[in-house]
Amino acid sequence: TMPQDTKNTVSDNYEIFSMELGPMENFVYLIKDKASNTAAIVDPAWEVDEILKLADSKGIKITDILLTHSHNDHINGLEATLEHSDAKVHLLKPEAQFWGAKLKDPVLHHGGDRIMIGESQIDILHTPGHTPGSACFHIGDDLIAGDTLFVFGCGRCDLAGGDPEQMFQTLKKIKTELPRSTILHPGHNYAPQSPTSTMEHQCQGNPFLHFDEVSDFVKYRMHVHDKIRETPYRKVSKEQALRDIAS
Repeated sequence: TMPQDTKNTVSDNYEIFSMELGPMENFVYLIKDKASNTAAIVDPAWEVDEILKLADSKGIKITDILLTHSHNDHINGLEATLEHSDAKVHLLKPEAQFWGAKLKDPVLHHGGDRIMIGESQIDILHTPGHTPGSACFHIGDDLIAGDTLFVFGCGRCDLAGGDPEQMFQTLKKIKTELPRSTILHPGHNYAPQSPTSTMEHQCQGNPFLHFDEVSDFVKYRMHVHDKIRETPYRKVSKEQALRDIAS
């Protein structure tokens, strides 16, 4: 597939470039610090050369690699990226244990840690549910969410390391602790209109954010959702989500 055009989000201090790459509609992100013209690449995978070429064409030096989790469709461009850039690999300690890969000198983090890219600060959130050490990266008003949260969807919990009860707690935390103006940048392009969304829109239309009871969430995630919803995902009202688990 031909890579999509680059989409970018600009703030005062940083810029986020995204490219949709590979057969699973993965988003690969480049977070560029404007002051230093250095960047972190998030989840390098698939035709990662495209985003490396973009960095080269803009004279951006990739200093860091951030992994939201260790599934192959998010990391299969890791070696190519390390060949291109002498970058530090960052991931959460529980994800490194779950993955078990022999990485050379990775930087292992805990939730609540911060990474500086030049003068731009990235906060690491530990968001288990899809995998034990899944992470989201919060910078300014932007959240790079991997497979924790999609536009009107969330990551599966039935693969190795998945846990729907943990996912319920993770999403509840994201919903209550992040400002509604936060812009969500998901790990896959599963949405019909826009590749990004605000938390405000997600709280209104993402069925996974509608459940107050963990048992309802688990039932919807594990048994109901995959039978009734297909990508691209569209918004679902709270009433509809509750009807869906009752039927």
